[in-house]
Amino acid sequence: MEKFTKVKELLASVEADVEKFYNAGNSAAGTRVRKAMQDLKNLAQEIRAEVTEKKKSAK
Repeated sequence: MEKFTKVKELLASVEADVEKFYNAGNSAAGTRVRKAMQDLKNLAQEIRAEVTEKKKSAK
């Protein structure tokens, strides 16, 4: 559950950069968005692995 909270926090923190990139054309903000999305992908993969492990151990 802790990692899911991190996912929500990461999305909230990148929201301003998404606005800057898409609405203002700020390229540096785009770089920060790409990094945040990579971090999000990694967190999601970790959550998937935890869920799979928890499901296996429940049997």
